[in-house]
Amino acid sequence: MPDELPDWTPKPKPTARKPHSGDVLHLTRAASVQFLRPIFVRVIRVLDWPTYDGWLWIDGYELAANGDAVARRSLFVMPAGLIWPDTPALVARRSTTRAQVKRGPVRAG
Repeated sequence: MPDELPDWTPKPKPTARKPHSGDVLHLTRAASVQFLRPIFVRVIRVLDWPTYDGWLWIDGYELAANGDAVARRSLFVMPAGLIWPDTPALVARRSTTRAQVKRGPVRAG
């Protein structure tokens, strides 16, 4: 029985996941050299501006450590370098830092 030859047919490269509105992203130097200091961003939208192949523009809010939006930014990033953090941890951290609102009875009439 002859030895079987390896399959040399080209395989499609995996495509990077693209962000959507509402996604929280952790942007590091893997996404772009501009992120020497990594940041978290909540995506508003992906812009359809012309870019180099493999890059995209996103419009979003930079998030502070407590999860509050501190600045609106348009960012040029490489989708292959985007990190989707565990968002429930961010939500839990944010909910513990805000004061709880006590509501009393509502008067009718």
